[in-house]
Amino acid sequence: MTAPFANLRLSSWRMIPLSAALLIAAFSSPIDSYAAHAAAPVVQQVSISDSSNITDPDNQLTYLKDRFNIQLSSTPTKGEYIAALATVLNLNSSSTASADKKTAFTGLNSNDPLYTQAAALYAEGILDNTDVKPSVPLSQNDAIRIAVKAAGLTELAATYSEDKAQAVLTKSGIRTLAGTAETRLAASKDLAVAVDTGLLPQSVLPSFQPDEQADASFTTEVLSRVLAFHGEYKNTIGQVQDDDIFAKIHQAYFTQILVQSPELQALFDAGLQQNLFTGYNIKDSRYDAHFDPKLSLTYGHSNLKHAIQLIGLLRSEGIQANVQLEPKTSAFVYLKEWGQPAQTEDYKVVQINNGNYIAYSKEYDLALEFATIGQKNRFDTIINQYAKKNSKDQAGLIAQSWWQPLYYSLSSPGSAYTEIANNRVSAGRYYAQSFSLTDKASSIADGLRKIKPGVEVESYHFWVDAPFYRYLNGEAQ
Repeated sequence: MTAPFANLRLSSWRMIPLSAALLIAAFSSPIDSYAAHAAAPVVQQVSISDSSNITDPDNQLTYLKDRFNIQLSSTPTKGEYIAALATVLNLNSSSTASADKKTAFTGLNSNDPLYTQAAALYAEGILDNTDVKPSVPLSQNDAIRIAVKAAGLTELAATYSEDKAQAVLTKSGIRTLAGTAETRLAASKDLAVAVDTGLLPQSVLPSFQPDEQADASFTTEVLSRVLAFHGEYKNTIGQVQDDDIFAKIHQAYFTQILVQSPELQALFDAGLQQNLFTGYNIKDSRYDAHFDPKLSLTYGHSNLKHAIQLIGLLRSEGIQANVQLEPKTSAFVYLKEWGQPAQTEDYKVVQINNGNYIAYSKEYDLALEFATIGQKNRFDTIINQYAKKNSKDQAGLIAQSWWQPLYYSLSSPGSAYTEIANNRVSAGRYYAQSFSLTDKASSIADGLRKIKPGVEVESYHFWVDAPFYRYLNGEAQ
């Protein structure tokens, strides 16, 4: 995630079967790496408190906790809210313009853990005064007014006349605000634009009281809305049980093209030629699902028919899940002895010095966020029964099933999965990455740094299904 206001059909190729090419693309030398998408979750702690009595009907509290490690008290303070906002907007770095100004806040010392976050928000205009009052209870009005700025709606709010703002509030049932005429007008504009844009959800309007304490459920709902305004909330094309989900998968797949980044390809292609790995993936972060890591997993494949039948399989098994199709390009070494490759718009090759080629093939990751942990756990059983090939002419499987299906989770789903590693490099909105066994990760990262000194390599661990892990260890099935 970047700081929000900083600048504010498959190809056929000769001599090599598709399945073989995909497996070649999957691993680093000799058999130890696969490249695919796995965005590491942000794990900055905001506060730890007893939230056992807080209701969470829309799972927003759970989402913020699982993705950002934010745990709000049942009645959050303004300080908690500031810390949470800075975290979800990734405005915690001391390198931001905020830290250099040494802003003097009332009641907040520069050595306070909250200082950098408050200063970052102040520098971005999200906090509009230095009287932070971190220990006071967060009012619903303060939560919304700060959120209007955090969502980037300040200029829009300023276009509201007094009459227009009051008409919105009257229609919404929001009572007259307290304070001076100037204060009431500014607050009215902020609340009105929040209502019109949905930053203040319709579901909370009947109970909205500007001067009342904001509870954890209200606060997390607002934080989630702010994330959505920055494109950092859940990206989904629909749900498994939607009537139009198959049409949406088709559209998402056929409107995607090869994901390319010359900068990243130069680095990782050099890695291919130095045998650091035999394959990697390139992805575009604009398609990242941003799902709850504890409820989600990612399933990689190349065949559209397989994706369609997989969703149909999940429907038949009663699985409820959000769905996002994330395009990716798989890059790997294509050997010259396989013959002259045929190129299409979805499959490109570039010849290298030894006469071999580097091939770039269109694939996808299917991100799934399940309704419950139990349904996520069932996925492994379903795949092993209906989408895992165990013999050449095996019947009863969905189309284009692989010997070693690939699906992984950023949180440990249990004993059916095994921990592996990823090395990832970003360039703008693009990133290239390679999966590996954990004991190979450091050598891959070091090799990339030797190719491009100073390059930032993000390394982390996650969990992959057993068949794919067995393949990483050289087993055929």
